Amino acid sequence: MKDIVIVVGGLILLALVWVGWTSLHMEPLTNGPVACTADAKLCPDGSYVGRSGPSCAFAACPPAPVSYKDAAYVIDSMPMTIPSGAIKYFGNEATGDLNGDGQSDVAFIITYDGGGSGTFYYAVAALKTGDGYTGTNGVLLGDRIAPQATQIQNGQVIINYSDRKPTDPMTTPPSVGVSKYLKVSGAQLVVAQ
Repeated sequence: MKDIVIVVGGLILLALVWVGWTSLHMEPLTNGPVACTADAKLCPDGSYVGRSGPSCAFAACPPAPVSYKDAAYVIDSMPMTIPSGAIKYFGNEATGDLNGDGQSDVAFIITYDGGGSGTFYYAVAALKTGDGYTGTNGVLLGDRIAPQATQIQNGQVIINYSDRKPTDPMTTPPSVGVSKYLKVSGAQLVVAQ
């Protein structure tokens, strides 16, 4: 009986030594292709990057635009750059701190031509970052308006323009003065209350 215990103990010891030795000298099973999840990360410029590489880390976002005119602006839920064919830089820019970070941001007007008879005017802001600008969404000012002036005061964008009366046809020249007050909330340009 004692001999059987010694033989069984020896076999167990031999099996443990063999398992330990082979686990130290075997190639890992992760040398083949790796399948990453299909999620995406939204970059500050409005583009998306996916996961890649053996660790499935997100790819790097493109560098921030150096000029505010090169940033992406969101019009009708779609990121667009100037000029994209549909949007164009109109101007009326003003500079000042819009998000409380002490850096000089830029607010200005762009136009959007979706292919119909209208020319839609939007206010946008370019928020200064450490190495460039991040564009905001656009706030609709109106169709075929007459922009007058843009200014930044106390962290708010003030857009002055002429529009038509609600009962006027679109063929009537804009003649009603309007001031729209906007502010940055998070990274969004919103109407100030």
